Amino acid sequence: MNVTKTRAVQVAIGERRKPRPEGRPGYLRVDTVHQGDLDGVKGVYHINAVDEVTQWQVVGAVRVISQTQLDPILRAILEQFPFHIRGFHSDNGSEFINEMVSGMLKHLQIEQTKSRARKSNDNGLVESKNGAVIRKHMGYGYIATAHAPAIDAFYQASFNPYLNFHRPCGLPERIVDARGKEKFVYKRYATPWEILRDLERAVPPGQPGYLKPSVSAASLDRIANAHSDTEAARLMQAAKQKLFLGFQTQSKDRMIPERRGNAGATASYGHAMC
Repeated sequence: MNVTKTRAVQVAIGERRKPRPEGRPGYLRVDTVHQGDLDGVKGVYHINAVDEVTQWQVVGAVRVISQTQLDPILRAILEQFPFHIRGFHSDNGSEFINEMVSGMLKHLQIEQTKSRARKSNDNGLVESKNGAVIRKHMGYGYIATAHAPAIDAFYQASFNPYLNFHRPCGLPERIVDARGKEKFVYKRYATPWEILRDLERAVPPGQPGYLKPSVSAASLDRIANAHSDTEAARLMQAAKQKLFLGFQTQSKDRMIPERRGNAGATASYGHAMC
């Protein structure tokens, strides 16, 4: 009697390894966040993309995870980054490991990588931002898919600029002790634009910078200086409150987002850490 052992399914899309940015911006960590179910009906999906080096973050929203929805939202997300995108890293979910996404990234000359088995931290950066940013502001409760366009418009107009120009992030510094044990400490906090600006200034004269040709440091500085951090946070919160008022009540005891999931999202204006 011959026994055939089960073989793992191998998908030849994306290289299974950790990205190697080598201090350069443009290597994204990407993940999806699902906004709950209600009576078997799926809620909206958030697409979260974070640059590994600068922590520049762009969030989008779609009704469903499908080719017709993902193609335009991913292109819009990539377009919102002010620098050239070199890498696209995700987990092994089929929403990103498919021919459509692979073909788009190849066309844009962006390398695609995916998380390794038993390496839970491979996509840890974006997963931490899922909780610290998206869940903190959007909550855990169900949001109907009909609101996806309004949420995406809020992200583009208010939320993403606030995150990148006015919300400081902790910069990890790797320290190795005499026994070879490593740990990360956070001594500096800066906005993604401040981190990117320092990298851009460090480019040797005559060498190409990191910014896209259509973007200048002066134009980004104007965005950053248009409002103070506190003013930008208040404007973002006002836009978010207006967005939430457009969400319909599902029942007397269930709001969108749920009260328990969104309790901390509107409590204060200035959150200084990631």
